[in-house]
Amino acid sequence: MKLTTMTQVTVDGVMQGNGGASDEDRRSGFERGGWAMGVFDDETMTFINQTYRRADAFLFGRRTYELFAGYWGAGKNPSSPITAALNTKPKYLASTTLTDPQWADTTLLSGDLAAAVGELKAKPGGELQVHGSGALIRWLLANNLVDELTLLIVPVVLGQGTRLFPDAGPDIALDLVESRADSKGAAIQVYRPAGRPQYAPATAD
Repeated sequence: MKLTTMTQVTVDGVMQGNGGASDEDRRSGFERGGWAMGVFDDETMTFINQTYRRADAFLFGRRTYELFAGYWGAGKNPSSPITAALNTKPKYLASTTLTDPQWADTTLLSGDLAAAVGELKAKPGGELQVHGSGALIRWLLANNLVDELTLLIVPVVLGQGTRLFPDAGPDIALDLVESRADSKGAAIQVYRPAGRPQYAPATAD
């Protein structure tokens, strides 16, 4: 399976607290939640729904898993294609603190996470998708396990909040696969990691 990620981020790279409730994620005093609600046009929402539909399985970090289980897993939007996908496809949870996941068809990945993800990727199928799960995505990128990244870039600068890419992390070259902007100004950027970037050679003084 190809491991793909889909992340809603601001122009300044923040991914924290994108959901509807302003108190969804208040870590580190974050006060600007709900910034992604209602910002995508119908075409982008169709793109998001189609992405979920084509998933063969989902991989989550603990925080996103708990948020999704409490909303999508609880059937709070039963007519959504996202609800159907998440409740009918296998789910894998990367966590050392949540030991008894209650969402049906969830497998807890413990022990050697890189080996476990490698085994999942070796299975036949189309996509193993990661949604949200910023800490997990950062770890997957650092371990060269991501095949494709989709960024849904919302036209807002928050000035605070946890960013998808850390201030100090691996450097990654990206090949652009797809790029477009929707009618509300949100941008969809699809990338494939392409090794390390090329830098200009140092010049002698």
